[in-house]
Amino acid sequence: MLFTSGESGQTDFSKTTAMTVRKNSSSTMKLSWARYDLELCHTFTISGFSRKTTPVVLTKIEYDGLTGYGEASLPPYLGETQASVIEFLKKVDLSAFPDPGGLDEILEYVDGIAVNNTAAKASVDIALHDLAGKIDGLPWYKRYGLDRADVPDTTFTIGIDSDDVVREKTLEAMGRFNILKVKVGGPDDKRMIEAIRSVTGLPLAVDANQGWKDRLAALDTIYWMKDKGVVMVEQPMPKLDLDNISRLTEESPLPIFADESLQRLADIERLKGVFSGINIKLMKCTGMREAWRMRRVAEALGMKVMMGCMTETSCAISAASQLCSGMDFADLDGALLISNDCFDGARLQSGKIIAHDLPGIGVLPNQKINFAH
Repeated sequence: MLFTSGESGQTDFSKTTAMTVRKNSSSTMKLSWARYDLELCHTFTISGFSRKTTPVVLTKIEYDGLTGYGEASLPPYLGETQASVIEFLKKVDLSAFPDPGGLDEILEYVDGIAVNNTAAKASVDIALHDLAGKIDGLPWYKRYGLDRADVPDTTFTIGIDSDDVVREKTLEAMGRFNILKVKVGGPDDKRMIEAIRSVTGLPLAVDANQGWKDRLAALDTIYWMKDKGVVMVEQPMPKLDLDNISRLTEESPLPIFADESLQRLADIERLKGVFSGINIKLMKCTGMREAWRMRRVAEALGMKVMMGCMTETSCAISAASQLCSGMDFADLDGALLISNDCFDGARLQSGKIIAHDLPGIGVLPNQKINFAH
């Protein structure tokens, strides 16, 4: 069953799901969680810091014999920790909601528990979406009315590193990916691009992570990069320097996408004309419910849309994959950068991350996870 949109342009999933919940069920939703540390295949360096691991908190919501899974990924810059996520989750009381299909009501309650805590909120949102999809017996891309095969190629991220390591990472990606994403934002930018160009001519996206400070120098670099096969630029300058970013976007020969300048739905309208497009990340916007709304608003404003990620397991990546059909860009390689993925779900096929056809977000644990209440 596909769903239609009302006058607001938003799809009323909650009401329709509520109609399909098992009648006369006496079950209540039970939330539990588990700490987990992701081991990166390579040291990951961007403009500002390096790391070898990413902490996450995995969530599980059980109801009437069904289980929904979620995840909070916690890179340092996000400002959340495993401890803060668990403290937030302890405040979430789902016993007041007998119907898991009332997603809007439940998630508005969750959002109101405390300010910020967006990754913690996303872990509940994703698990609820997984559960609701399983109740209906449908993957979410079908509920959104999307074609799971109509997705952009995902980028594969290459962090700032030595020429030898950059070439090694690039060669690892050959034959698997059709576009690469390069972390830039410092004095080594041209060296990084040249190192990649010494082994491949694949299209490149670049992410400066706010690293460029001078607009004119940034513009010169973008023109140079365009000649080197770069096709888009993400967050070139500090997130609050919107005047200079706006001028850079106007002058740039490449589309400029917002990342750190964008958090949630309320940020989009003020960024129209400042950026060419937005990068939506579940961990920043509180999950799938708001991500879908962000996509619809951005498209209505004539902005390009990209689906991004943190370093994540296939749980959160699979949730994001349900949303990205028809988008302009995708950066959903987070689970491919780690060596200890504890879920099976969306898969890399011919350079694209393709959502699984299982109900919900399309994931299954591939090992025992010790969830606690």
